[in-house]
Amino acid sequence: MKTSFVSNLAVQNAMRLTIQQGQAELLKLETEVSTGRFADVGVELGSSTSRSVNLRRELARLETLVDTNSIVTQRLSASQEALSQMAEAAEQVRDTLVTFKGNDAADQLSIQKMEIESAMSLFTSAANLSFNGEFLFAGINTDVKPFEDYSAAGSAAKATFDAELANYMSANGIASMSDFTVAQMEDFITNTLEPLYADDTQWAADWSQASSQNMTSRISTTEVVQSSTNATTDGFRKFALASVIASELMDQDVSSEVRTYIGEAALGYVEEGNTSITAERSTLGISEARVEKANTSLEVQIKLINTHITDLEGIDTYEASTRMNTLLTQVETSYTLTARIQQLSLIDFL
Repeated sequence: MKTSFVSNLAVQNAMRLTIQQGQAELLKLETEVSTGRFADVGVELGSSTSRSVNLRRELARLETLVDTNSIVTQRLSASQEALSQMAEAAEQVRDTLVTFKGNDAADQLSIQKMEIESAMSLFTSAANLSFNGEFLFAGINTDVKPFEDYSAAGSAAKATFDAELANYMSANGIASMSDFTVAQMEDFITNTLEPLYADDTQWAADWSQASSQNMTSRISTTEVVQSSTNATTDGFRKFALASVIASELMDQDVSSEVRTYIGEAALGYVEEGNTSITAERSTLGISEARVEKANTSLEVQIKLINTHITDLEGIDTYEASTRMNTLLTQVETSYTLTARIQQLSLIDFL
């Protein structure tokens, strides 16, 4: 009979291997308990892994839409606030014209001019509002200032008005503003000034480099909405025309009849401008409602996909936690046994 022996080193190595395997399994279980899904989805699902990958890709796409919709909502909200301020400016011009109607006193006309210029300043400030470094009313030209300040030094719009007025007076033999008749003032406003504000080229040269193409945003897998408006719309043009007429002509040395016509013309244009601004607000309001509905739909889809992913990748966290605790106890026991074995020595038995 042959006698063989097992060294304590072999026993230690066996225990060490057991501990390493236990630690690896413990890390896996810890990951599964903390995430609620398989630690290695590919190994567990096998051929079904592609389905999981596709679901997660779709989930990422939907979550991206939700994130971009948040930005779209903020842009629309900022645009609505700015348009509200523009509407207030238009109402200020209208109320001023109504309040001072029929008044020829120089001091009252001066106050009227100041009120209208104040409204123009408010409108210009709102029109040039930016969001996240982009101008809201520049259309797709988001890096271009959309509305020029009429009161600024070197204003192209101011220069155009002065030139057109001088040319008209010269061509019609009008020596001074006091010589204007109602018919001539009507002709000047209707056939000279108004076409300038309707002409795209002249508008771009004097007032705005904004694009007439509005920004659009995809808010769902099937929907795209208008997410901005621009400074080339009638609301901007008619307000500018009304303000220029009122600020430049109302306090001039003209007859009461001519002044009355100027006020009525400006009032008509500012009403048209306010109506157009209201229409733009309605359009953006519809977009806001569509974004809200799209977000609701996206949330439902995201919830459904998450449910499918959980069905594929999810684990019973209670069971995994129980297994982890059991394994942890086993590993701790192995540590204890290994420590005792390492302390064994033949010297102790000599």
